[in-house]
Amino acid sequence: MGEHTDKVSGRVKQALGALKGDRDLKREGEHQERKGEVKGHIDDAVDKAQDAADDLKDKVESAVDKA
Repeated sequence: MGEHTDKVSGRVKQALGALKGDRDLKREGEHQERKGEVKGHIDDAVDKAQDAADDLKDKVESAVDKA
């Protein structure tokens, strides 16, 4: 599942677990929500790494063109 899907599904499971008094379901929801958050952080890190690689490529190409 995607980042947002995991977060929303996790929150729903937490709410259902709280309503039903089901600790396991609530805990499962907490884990799923955290999983979504981690996916978001990973996606952000990948985007930043790609941006840095693109910037480096542009600088190298610029330096080669000047030479």
